[in-house]
Amino acid sequence: MIDSEATSACERILAANVADVASELRLINVVDLIGYITSEKSATIEDLVNSASELYFKPGALRYGWSADLDILWEALPAIALNMEFSWRGVTAFFSLRLDFDCGGVDLQNVVCEDVRCHDQIGLRLARALADARLAPPRRLKRGAAL
Repeated sequence: MIDSEATSACERILAANVADVASELRLINVVDLIGYITSEKSATIEDLVNSASELYFKPGALRYGWSADLDILWEALPAIALNMEFSWRGVTAFFSLRLDFDCGGVDLQNVVCEDVRCHDQIGLRLARALADARLAPPRRLKRGAAL
């Protein structure tokens, strides 16, 4: 596992690159998405993630990790966390994509590099892999802006 400074850098890189996908996923009716999660319709969620990511990433680069978490309380709007996997050019990132009412976030679980020597440059390698896997450059996020 990488250190906390590298983790934060990788989370910012991932957030900037998946913001468009998060926006697309937020267009799904939240009640439907909650229903798919609670009834364990992982294939349906995978199709939705694939449809959202195919607009911004090359095929297979960004995938649903077949698990999700819900945060549903009476006094708050629902929040959904989809476990995701980005894999391209020997770099694989496992992360949770959080979708809230008006924002989102990325919680990095791990980054794996096929080349063991790349761990001192993991953020750079992740950024390069994301740039190569994208169909178009990501939109610019302002510092502190939500996904």
